Amino acid sequence: MREVLDVTKALADGNRLRVLMALRGGELCVCQIVALLRLAPSTTSKHMAILRQARLVDSRKEGRWMYYRLPDRAAPKAAKDAVAWVRRHLAESPQIVRDEKELERILRLDPEEVCRGQCRS
Repeated sequence: MREVLDVTKALADGNRLRVLMALRGGELCVCQIVALLRLAPSTTSKHMAILRQARLVDSRKEGRWMYYRLPDRAAPKAAKDAVAWVRRHLAESPQIVRDEKELERILRLDPEEVCRGQCRS
């Protein structure tokens, strides 16, 4: 039951749903996620911790930067099913369409510069 509770808690926030949809295209640095959501790094990190606890995202650290991606095949069934459900139901959402365009812009930027810019803030 704990897995299902963690998943439902994680899905109960629009910003976390936006992150799951943004990760459809592949791995993102937390700085890129911060830029997309336009939230404080600490707030974004809290959202990512909730997603990670629910096993809706996987993460890896490289130097100072943290990278996130959708879970692999080893994820619990509840997490995989939840990600698939979110993807099916939000693909046409106006917010997600706007996010896709903004993410295209963010991905054209040098990731190191995006991250350094947030560290100076």
